[in-house]
Amino acid sequence: MKVKFCGAAQEVTGSAHLITLEDGFQILLDCGLYQGSDPDMDRFNREWLFDPREIGCVVLSHAHIDHVGKLPFLVQSGFQGPVHATHATRSLANILLLDSAKIQERDVDYRGRKQRNFEDISFESPLYTVHDVHVAMEQFVTYPYERWFSIHKDVDVLFRDAGHILGSASVTLRIKEENRTVHLGFTGDIGRPARPILRDPVPMPEVDFLICESTYGDREHLSAPKETEHLLEIIHQTCIVQRGKLIIPAFSVGRTQEIIYILDQLENQGRLPKIPVYVDSPLAVNATAIYGSHPECFDEDMSEYLLVDENPFGFNGLHYVRDVSVSKQLNISEEPAIIISASGMVNAGRVKHHVAHAVDNPRNTILMVGYCAPNTLGGKLRDGDREIRIFGKTKSVRAKIEIMDSFSAHGDKIEMLDFLHNQRGSARKVFLVHGDDEAQRNFRGLLLQAGFQDVEIPFLGQEVAL
Repeated sequence: MKVKFCGAAQEVTGSAHLITLEDGFQILLDCGLYQGSDPDMDRFNREWLFDPREIGCVVLSHAHIDHVGKLPFLVQSGFQGPVHATHATRSLANILLLDSAKIQERDVDYRGRKQRNFEDISFESPLYTVHDVHVAMEQFVTYPYERWFSIHKDVDVLFRDAGHILGSASVTLRIKEENRTVHLGFTGDIGRPARPILRDPVPMPEVDFLICESTYGDREHLSAPKETEHLLEIIHQTCIVQRGKLIIPAFSVGRTQEIIYILDQLENQGRLPKIPVYVDSPLAVNATAIYGSHPECFDEDMSEYLLVDENPFGFNGLHYVRDVSVSKQLNISEEPAIIISASGMVNAGRVKHHVAHAVDNPRNTILMVGYCAPNTLGGKLRDGDREIRIFGKTKSVRAKIEIMDSFSAHGDKIEMLDFLHNQRGSARKVFLVHGDDEAQRNFRGLLLQAGFQDVEIPFLGQEVAL
């Protein structure tokens, strides 16, 4: 049996790991899109480190685009097998992939009208279309948590709640070989305990080999009570004292719903200032509806809260925006407001327009609430750049930039270590993926210090015999 690292290797995006069994059957764990503005990565997204026609099946950990975003292109490239996922992952993947396809189609049209440099492949055609998404969705087969199911005569799979986003799962493969049974684990993205809405991450069964994420392997997050108070301070200072706008670039799935839920609680407690809150993202609106349709993923606190407030994603002063004309009006309005909009990395979507209009005004605040790839606009704002290039113009960064990584759906180094506590005596080898260089090196040291014997940081395209 072999594993080949085909994405998210020494990177925090593009998750894809290929398992090849002794009989040649191939299992692809995730099929993620590289997200960022590195020009080389558009070509990477259009290439494969394997033959899609030879893949027997795909097993998905969750629905974020950096884990499922190349799936329609995989199908377009000849993959005909089943796609195994949880029920909620399929629901979210459908809207996320459709949104991704529409963005690509619009980008190609825009670039084609603005630039006639068709020698650049990124301008010629989208990676996939809405039609390709519809075809790919027909290949999904879905399962609940905590139930073993078969994907091959010698392979069973278990999904266990990873607590990252709705439907997210760790993946355990039970593989029968001629003289042994091997357990191979893939953490997917490890969520955080004691977070709003979702259940806590559940440790995986003990495995022999483990593919493990490492996004925040070099830091600890702020605790929840301090997080809420800090958010209130930012709202008060920006919207009440300075009479400005608070722009929150947030991923449409997970981050947006968590922020809305916290604001809903503050509103019910009478602590939220009387200022309008706008969720300006059609995708986030759709995703929030899907959250409401999957209560099987909610934790006990959320279930109890529903007895008091039947709509935890709605309160007086909260407005969901679909109409683009309303979105444009928000850009020119002088009214203090909170605007939650996608994308979280500020590399696409309506939030780019909000940032472009707000970034050079010192009365405004841009609150970054999660990881951003270094080359994205969000990454530049997080890094403290005093000028950014946006929509062809150079803008001075005069707005205040706040960072709250406590809103991240990824566990920090201590939370990830706790999640892995039962693997110390069983995991013969750990492969760290989905992390940048510093985070991976730090987390590798922490794992070795905790008693793990063999921890490797694979490179892209590396193939290892197990």
